[in-house]
Amino acid sequence: MTTAHAPTTATAPVQQRAAAIEAVLEERGFKAAAAIEQGIHMAEEVWLPQRGARVVAKAWVDDAFRQRLLNNGRDAVAELGIELPRHHRHLVALENTATVHNVICCTLCSCTAFTVIGLPPDWYKDLDYRARVVRESRTVLREMGLHLPPDMHVRVWDTTADTRYMVLPHRPAHTAGWGEEQLAAIVTKDAMIGVARLEPPYSPAA
Repeated sequence: MTTAHAPTTATAPVQQRAAAIEAVLEERGFKAAAAIEQGIHMAEEVWLPQRGARVVAKAWVDDAFRQRLLNNGRDAVAELGIELPRHHRHLVALENTATVHNVICCTLCSCTAFTVIGLPPDWYKDLDYRARVVRESRTVLREMGLHLPPDMHVRVWDTTADTRYMVLPHRPAHTAGWGEEQLAAIVTKDAMIGVARLEPPYSPAA
């Protein structure tokens, strides 16, 4: 007795499928190649965590700017020439303190304020992180190397379609007197996501 099998169709490699889509777009008048090149340029040379580090450093030395950042993040970063896409209607800065720790995630996909803090790391997009950090945040943070004391309050923030978050790290005490450039150099993407802290004992003194 023979078993009938439905015919199968081979799937073209990703590069071939991408080229086919690009060709169709070009035929219809869309400048796909130019848009791709522009996207690569922005991702590799513009949307870098150093932008967010500048925001953090300025907030650390300029209390008036810090207040504007906490009140309206979108307008505040615009003062530094950083624009958000139109659909990122709100940018909320979450201030870490000695007793409060904030961490962000996107349970639906991998959204971040990428024009400010850079594109999301691979682990941020992983289902394991997205599902667990909202339920067992301390455990996830500990597995990532951040050991928080039991009395520190942890707040988890889930990104939405129109609201993006960035963490404003707690400024290390040993950086008193530092200039903005020196301060920006110690700010990391992980700290702006909330899976790291910059002050001892969580991080060695720079």
